[in-house]
Amino acid sequence: MWLPTLSELKQVAVVRRYVGTKTGEYPRYWHLMGSFMDLPDRKLIRFGRSLARHARRITDDDLDLLLAFEWRSRMTAAWLIGLDRRTRFRERLGTLLLESEMVYAGGAYCFALARFAEEQDAALLTAYLDRYLPQLDCRYDQNDAMGALLCLDELRGTDHAARFLAPGGLWEGSAVREVDPAEEKALMDELCAFAESCMTGTVKEWLPRGRRFVEERRAQPMYGDDAPDR
Repeated sequence: MWLPTLSELKQVAVVRRYVGTKTGEYPRYWHLMGSFMDLPDRKLIRFGRSLARHARRITDDDLDLLLAFEWRSRMTAAWLIGLDRRTRFRERLGTLLLESEMVYAGGAYCFALARFAEEQDAALLTAYLDRYLPQLDCRYDQNDAMGALLCLDELRGTDHAARFLAPGGLWEGSAVREVDPAEEKALMDELCAFAESCMTGTVKEWLPRGRRFVEERRAQPMYGDDAPDR
């Protein structure tokens, strides 16, 4: 008879605590895919408080366990890392982003790098775009990486994204060429603003801004399927 090891039991417990915890009828990872912005005000405030509490409490060892597991766990771990700005995970996240093994997690890696907001993070995002923009059969997380890079350029007064977006640049001929980089930046800006409100206990004050963002985004024409291919 098969019996799980202690390490396997611990991994299951960590996943249940940080990935599967529910706000309403859906688990945390589901909301982190973007649906959290549609939560009613009270549930969204509670969701933000729960995220901040776990981002501060989770140990590095537990984050390592999540990053070594499947996409839901990796995505959640990257969010918690970004929320608490645990920059010691920078290289690990950069490696996972470049490997691009699993769907959905890549956007969370980009979010975390945008939260770190250092020159090293811009370098990792640039390396990702250099690798994947020329690959026309790979529609992965190029849009998230560009949104994060544009955020960092604005924050740091740099222009790393310029060469990708220039006429004849890699973006123009890529699999995501129909995506508006400005919209991706606006989304990443909003995710980072939400994260900051979580960590400062000001989600209630962020709510009007968040609701306006959602309304404006819904008013825009949709541009194809956002789901990355693997």
